[in-house]
Amino acid sequence: MAAVKRAAFFDLDKTLVNVNTGTLYVRWRVREGHMGVRELMRASFWSLQYTLGVLDAERMGAEAVRTLTGVPEQQFRDECASWVRSEVLRHVAQKARDELRRRRDEGYVCAILTSSSPYVAEPVAEHVGIEHVLCSRIQVREGSFTGALESPLCYGAGKVDKALQWAERHGVDLASSAFYTDSVSDLPMLERVGEPRVINPDPRLSRLARRRGWAVETWRPS
Repeated sequence: MAAVKRAAFFDLDKTLVNVNTGTLYVRWRVREGHMGVRELMRASFWSLQYTLGVLDAERMGAEAVRTLTGVPEQQFRDECASWVRSEVLRHVAQKARDELRRRRDEGYVCAILTSSSPYVAEPVAEHVGIEHVLCSRIQVREGSFTGALESPLCYGAGKVDKALQWAERHGVDLASSAFYTDSVSDLPMLERVGEPRVINPDPRLSRLARRRGWAVETWRPS
């Protein structure tokens, strides 16, 4: 019988990196002249809702990916990889790097578990040496985006579904695993693992962590 493995799951936004990558991306697009102030205001509003733990992720995701209808996937992948290198990687937290090193040394399998897309999460994962990425996916047909998300979205209870499927494939025991996150929306996953880790928490998760006796940590960029 194969030995049961342990995993360390890391959320992306405001955990592995100290920013909301969605808002950062929109600001970059506005700066490059590809988006207007209206899109920036909408992204900022979504970011505020995320911070407050009241974001309608399904609606937000649907609106966001609709703008990609007809865009070639490879073009978007290349654009995001360039943007991540220039705008995102400097926000990787030093404590995240330290924790990744510690978990690997202790034999944990490390994975990013995020509601973001692979076009953002995968370049970050490559940079920090994380092999596995569990994330939301955008439908692609004949090499271009259809403008729709694949179901389920990797958000809230959807993260648990993704993690359970992945854990079964890789022989991982979630009850012996850890999950690092900033958001109260990740409560289902925090309750599913044996070691919940609260990082840079939003106000609701901060209050909940205090009630439950979970340690709260602040991670800063490298």
